[in-house]
Amino acid sequence: MNQQPHLNGYLSPDHPLSPRGLFADLPAGIRPVVTPKLTTIWEQDTATLPPALAKTRRWYRSFAERELRHGALSIDAAPHPEPGKIPPSLAALLKTAGREGMLTDLLPRPLGSASLGSYRYPLVWAQALRTEELGRVCAGQMLLLSAHSLGVIPIAFAGDLGAMRRFVLPAYRQSLAGDPHIFAFAITEPSAGSDAEEGHGASGRRPGTVAKRVDGGWSLQGRKVFISGGDIAKSITVFAALENEGIESWTCFLVTSDMPGFEVVRNELKMGMRASAAAEIAFHDVFVPDDHVIGKPRQGWAINRATLNASRYAVAGMGVGLAQGATEAAIDFACRTQLAGKALVNFQEVQLQIANMITETSAIRGMLWQAARKAYVARQDRSSMCKFHCTDRAVRVVEMALELMGNHGTLHDSGAEKIYRDARLTQIFEGTNQINRLAVIEDQQEQLLARIEHN
Repeated sequence: MNQQPHLNGYLSPDHPLSPRGLFADLPAGIRPVVTPKLTTIWEQDTATLPPALAKTRRWYRSFAERELRHGALSIDAAPHPEPGKIPPSLAALLKTAGREGMLTDLLPRPLGSASLGSYRYPLVWAQALRTEELGRVCAGQMLLLSAHSLGVIPIAFAGDLGAMRRFVLPAYRQSLAGDPHIFAFAITEPSAGSDAEEGHGASGRRPGTVAKRVDGGWSLQGRKVFISGGDIAKSITVFAALENEGIESWTCFLVTSDMPGFEVVRNELKMGMRASAAAEIAFHDVFVPDDHVIGKPRQGWAINRATLNASRYAVAGMGVGLAQGATEAAIDFACRTQLAGKALVNFQEVQLQIANMITETSAIRGMLWQAARKAYVARQDRSSMCKFHCTDRAVRVVEMALELMGNHGTLHDSGAEKIYRDARLTQIFEGTNQINRLAVIEDQQEQLLARIEHN
């Protein structure tokens, strides 16, 4: 079957008026400036990255296509496993990810698997590239592999090298040897979600997870909910208030799943990112020794907020990846679906929708990369803006894909239906997008107050 020479309404690439060959007769010194190379937008964007990050981005994409693509839909449709049980396909994925360095790329070699070259740039930039490329293929498996890093970041941000040596490095060695050691991050409580991520709400609430001083350590009592990977994690950074004190006393504890009194209560039945369980975990007088305190007592709120400021760039990357995945699903549908004897992509209305999707996705990627490029210090206002804007626009891009695909888009096999469910979660976790909007104002508070006074 001969390839269609051009789309309806366009000139063939070899036509004299086509931009493909239009600049060939211009002076030699001008041609390199005005003649575009025939590359994809992905290749164009990758070429703008520093070489170390370009190489990292290619590695993430290769891993995603090779390891995540084939099981994305079947894993999403499978029943939720019981706490502590993981489907064989996901267990195999974790082993492969561990051996290939996908669970240890938060730290540079020889401590982890990240290249020293990539460490010349902000850590959040590489992590945003990671969540974009993995999330583009399957956001559930992306979260399974990436929430693990969220559990490690508090230990790094506490600045406690002893804790890094005792807890993180042995776990990384296990993962690289094919025995994945998963971390999780536990802040959310049954009576408070966003209060764990916003100071004004936290100041007025009673803590649900409490640490009581005992001989040689602390006794933890309480519950945490919606903990990504909490059902399979061996190590969990848990934030608890000290007995008879408020959230300002929050302290970070490293809890291991084999400690007596630790219980995984259940996995939630959730709408999206189903390859990664959201667990409810309970602490029944769990004894945590003093050397498992991360940082110092009462430093937990600072460690938590610093962690969120960094991790929101990664959630923004998820949004970009989901928008890209939806765009590709819509393009694939438009190219293989026939109407009136020709592919849908020949119709101008379809072309306009695809152009909007490509542009929206490029715009949020540009915003994220611009902010992450300079985020050696992860500012709350910048990270929150990226988080809420990239994820909000990503949901809109997915909606555009569903509009283009019609009833076909609602079918599980289309991929777009899954992407929509996955994308909706990014607007909720790491602080709802309303909380992230308020975080922008919080960082601008002094300037706003000064304007009130000035006026």
